[in-house]
Amino acid sequence: MRKGQIIEFQIEKTSFPNKGTAWYEDTKITCKNALPGQKIRGAVTKLHKGKAEVRLLEVLEKSPLESRSCDCPHFGRCGSCLYRTVPYEAQCALKAEQVKELLYAAAGEFPYAGVLESPRQTGYRNKMEFSFGDEVKDGPLTLGMHKRGSFYDVVDVIGCQIVDEDYRRIRRAVRDWCAERELPVYRKNHQGFLRHLLVRKAAKTGEILIDLITSSQIPETGWDPEAFASLLTSLPLEGRIAGVLHTVNDSLADAVINEGTEILAGRDWFEEELLGLRFKITPFSFFQTNSLGAEVLYDAVRGYVREAMAEMKGRRAGAEGASGQEGAESAASGKETEGLDRRFTVFDLYSGTGTIAQLVAEAAEKVVGVEIVEEAVLAARENAARNGLSNCEFLAGDVLKVLDEVKDRPDLIILDPPRDGIHPKALPKILAYQVPYLVYVSCKPTSLARDLPEILAAGYRVVKGVSADLFPDTPNIESIVLLALA
Repeated sequence: MRKGQIIEFQIEKTSFPNKGTAWYEDTKITCKNALPGQKIRGAVTKLHKGKAEVRLLEVLEKSPLESRSCDCPHFGRCGSCLYRTVPYEAQCALKAEQVKELLYAAAGEFPYAGVLESPRQTGYRNKMEFSFGDEVKDGPLTLGMHKRGSFYDVVDVIGCQIVDEDYRRIRRAVRDWCAERELPVYRKNHQGFLRHLLVRKAAKTGEILIDLITSSQIPETGWDPEAFASLLTSLPLEGRIAGVLHTVNDSLADAVINEGTEILAGRDWFEEELLGLRFKITPFSFFQTNSLGAEVLYDAVRGYVREAMAEMKGRRAGAEGASGQEGAESAASGKETEGLDRRFTVFDLYSGTGTIAQLVAEAAEKVVGVEIVEEAVLAARENAARNGLSNCEFLAGDVLKVLDEVKDRPDLIILDPPRDGIHPKALPKILAYQVPYLVYVSCKPTSLARDLPEILAAGYRVVKGVSADLFPDTPNIESIVLLALA
């Protein structure tokens, strides 16, 4: 085998998130974006010690899992959905096996409940970041998602199925308006104007926030903020536009970064409802991208917290057998926290806009949330006040530093870190509290698997775990584990 060689092979398994593995003669192959059972034609890109990385060129034969007809015209070109041709139940089963393999390798076997399904499998996203560009060099303006395997080419996602019709109408209207006015796209030479279109829509309230992200290189003609806002507010939509914004971003990175936002119409936030609480969400604050799926996820988190608190109540009361067991069974069955001892302090680390903190506040004397994004902390404080929760405190700063300054001592810690997991210097500080229970919420099971051995070495054991699918048709998955101090 040599670099650049074109080979054909059959995928044996797919590991999280999208890494297909196979054998070609005596060489182990990895190939991204491949499904078990697919016959692949690919190009060898790397060779090292009997292993090879291969770039997928063509699927010669479908996987036996691919029994669903595909209703997305962009499937295979857009870099988002890998599982669109796989029935939803099979997607969840595949993800469950991937997560279980990772976590069992890191922590040994424990009760794992599989995947909780998303209530909505299409049109489920409440946030999309569309990119401006072209699909072929010097071609017509496109507004959509990056082409799979390409950093610059952008697919004009006319029929994207993971968003609803309002997103499609807004995207089409903005693309046509910008094309008619010949507004220039921001290119890799860092010249141009148009960069991204951010659209957020609440599933429960129907409120929509639209933000055009551009460079500060405003063209002499074509850009008219009032006309842009008028275009959007006059669109026939099922939802209601809460605000139209214009954000400037001169960062060299191809990412949505706020370097100053102007309100063109309405306000700079929208409101969503989760499990009976209402949340004010600003353009760049973190909020789960599947609102209905987030309710499933957070209800499971809340159930784990209730179960842990019921057990701790039993210990505090010195109950032998019945009382502690009854409390644990009541909490595990999903009943309300009536009778639970509220003299518990909970730390919600990496708390974002404080969603989890507020959902568990009913069962605690105090909840302390720590989040590095100051905008999210301000939103969390306001949301707690709007929901009538006086026992939530939110601190702005890096978990690594804030834990050196906070005076409270936790009885239970909830961890919901970003995709890369917990900072390696922060984890020992968290474990030093030696709280009876930890609840770890992870949007990337490989990061959770990386952190688990150190947590177990600190004296914890995994009580149980479950996953929640907030990302149908994609390889991504949320997972939760409940850990108890042995």
